[in-house]
Amino acid sequence: PMFGIVLAFKDYKVPQGIFGSPWVGLENFRFFFESQDAFRVIRNTLGLNLLFIAAGIFFGVLFALLMFEVKRRSHVKVYQTVSIIPSFISWVAVGYIVYSLLDPTKGLVNQILEAFGKGGIEWYSEAKYWPIILLIAKTWQGVGLGSIIYYAALMGVDNELFEAAEIDGAGKLQRIWHVSLPQIVPIIIVMAILDIGKIFRADFGLFYNVTRDVGALYSTTDVIDTYVFRALMQQGNIGMSSAVGLVQSVVCFVTLVATNLIVKKISPENSLF
Repeated sequence: PMFGIVLAFKDYKVPQGIFGSPWVGLENFRFFFESQDAFRVIRNTLGLNLLFIAAGIFFGVLFALLMFEVKRRSHVKVYQTVSIIPSFISWVAVGYIVYSLLDPTKGLVNQILEAFGKGGIEWYSEAKYWPIILLIAKTWQGVGLGSIIYYAALMGVDNELFEAAEIDGAGKLQRIWHVSLPQIVPIIIVMAILDIGKIFRADFGLFYNVTRDVGALYSTTDVIDTYVFRALMQQGNIGMSSAVGLVQSVVCFVTLVATNLIVKKISPENSLF
């Protein structure tokens, strides 16, 4: 499949095939980076992904710590099962759920606002609200599955450490802060490195289906993947989409390696490789 990279450097024409299509060098890359939308989609992709990574790690660790403090393991299984279910719901279904909540005329959120004497909000016309809406949807969908990894790491911590801390008079919060968290720092760092390695790629289903691809929201929700998809569907420019995909892969590789090198300099035992 790596041979397909050559499409990024050609003006691909289906009748002429890969070999017969004319070579255009870096023209496909120039088409994207010189467009007026390049800065916006790159900013949105990086900014929202950083927000998702920070929230995913924070809430994943928090939920894992809460489950670890539950003494009855049967209850933990119930909590885990309930929290994992959103991970198996497609973004198409989530998009309809969000629309049922935010529909300007019949949406549940606007009905609640009106019940409290507040005016309804045209959610699909106000781009400023959508980074938070997308953050909530992404966290709701992924926090359960992410927390299992941290919970498994906590289960591997030696109980003698908790017993020693309790003998020394440490309370529950102190045991969490001085024993639980330090013991799972390596797995937190590994997960952060892996997530940063995907920072230049966006979750297409989230950004396309949940926002319903409404043009009024592009200023805060349009990312590289949705932008390239529209360019491909409207213009049929396979070369440009291949070029952007190649740029994404290279940037993700570079950021992953760079992040790992930084971690290796600071804390060698916690680096990925």
